Amino acid sequence: MASKISVTTRSGDPAETAADTRVIGLAEGIDCAVEPVAKLVQSGELKATFKRVGVAHAHGVRYIAVGLGKPEDFTAERARVAAAIACGRASELGAKSLSWQLPEIGDGATTAGAIVEGTLLKAYKFDRFKSKSGETDDEGDDKNGVESLEIACGEADVAESTAAAAIAAVAVNRARDLQNLPSNVATPSYLADRAAEIAATHENVEFDIHDRAWIENKKMGAFSAVAKGTAEEPRLIVIRYSHPDATGPTLGFVGKAVTFDTGGISLKPSAKMEEMKFDMSGGAAVLEATAAIAELGLPINLISVVPSTENMPSGTATKPGDIVTAYNGKTIEIDNTDAEGRLILADALSYCVELGAERVINLATLTGAIVIALGSTYAGHFSNDDDWYAQVLAASDTTGELGHRLPLHQEFADLIKGKYADITNAPAARKGSSITAAEFLKHFVGDTPWVHVDIAGTAWDMNRPYVGNGASGFGVRMLIELARAHGA
Repeated sequence: MASKISVTTRSGDPAETAADTRVIGLAEGIDCAVEPVAKLVQSGELKATFKRVGVAHAHGVRYIAVGLGKPEDFTAERARVAAAIACGRASELGAKSLSWQLPEIGDGATTAGAIVEGTLLKAYKFDRFKSKSGETDDEGDDKNGVESLEIACGEADVAESTAAAAIAAVAVNRARDLQNLPSNVATPSYLADRAAEIAATHENVEFDIHDRAWIENKKMGAFSAVAKGTAEEPRLIVIRYSHPDATGPTLGFVGKAVTFDTGGISLKPSAKMEEMKFDMSGGAAVLEATAAIAELGLPINLISVVPSTENMPSGTATKPGDIVTAYNGKTIEIDNTDAEGRLILADALSYCVELGAERVINLATLTGAIVIALGSTYAGHFSNDDDWYAQVLAASDTTGELGHRLPLHQEFADLIKGKYADITNAPAARKGSSITAAEFLKHFVGDTPWVHVDIAGTAWDMNRPYVGNGASGFGVRMLIELARAHGA
């Protein structure tokens, strides 16, 4: 579970701190004024090269110095990485409290926020199901680790940015908790209960939870088809956040939440099937981003829709070759039951637009092909609207949750034309598989500006210093930033 790290800011002399460890960022070509660290640099033991780290002790204080690289190359992402490296070293040394001296390079507020994010994300642990061998608090959380972070900011005003960054980072870690939970715990009903908790905690939030009967009666045939094979009850989760000062179009967030994906009748290979508990990562990101947006009180209107179900093989499961009718009336040949994510998203996207969303973004662990194309560095981006996409890309770049846009084209759209129905969920020609999946989803948003984010390669095992392997919570910070910029 996420470490409970308190975050504060302090003006004045950075040396006047009660923290047991001071953290100093070193930039190439800029002399360090902190004597114990300066001696390390002068001796050649430590360089300011990006990611290099060293430790010094003087007068009962521990110093961790971390390289930031060349000032002209310094970015918020580098600050996140440096903070994560420092936090990791501090934990190894048994540090409890960190005081980060705000670097003199870069924008102070942005850098301070990035340091907070890098530290809190790095400190995350998921050990809920392990027998506790170390010291724990009354709630069972591990007490062996960093407990407080102070940003020694001199005269810079960074209180607002650090507080917002802490809220975002905690939201990411909550999403990671949801991702890491096993599927026998994190069921669709469990996610629905989390939505109810969000609504109960925050003002201006309402929610609806719809069950199997409602989904079927609503004639959401694509969603229903995926849920047919599982005894676990599906849920369509709808959260509405409204702010009295909101201006501009209503946003729509849609997140795929298949809590376990066997592939259905088109069964997946057994190797690494346990990772398919992560197939709800898009839904986890949408839930926790929505919670953080409400906590921050951002002046927007938002509709978040999370379709959630298992995809299981059984005597009642949908079969390859079956034809269903989606909520918007499109008929679909289900030629591969393992292409289920686009089916539940189809009805969720249509419903989100019907509820009033005027700008839509969906997150989904949708295709293995995107991992081959972009690895774990970029999510795949697809859009029907350049202006809306520019806003999403800006949020993506700002948060370091990077995306790369791939094209939509009529030739790819032609590939998903059905033989017996309007469209197929799995075209026989295995060309541009991530793109054809996006072309499929495009059928369910009409003319509404829309961006599809395929996070199959970034939702887990990113191996960045601040998230490492396992669940990454990818997309939470991007969605928060998108909402923040939209409401500015």
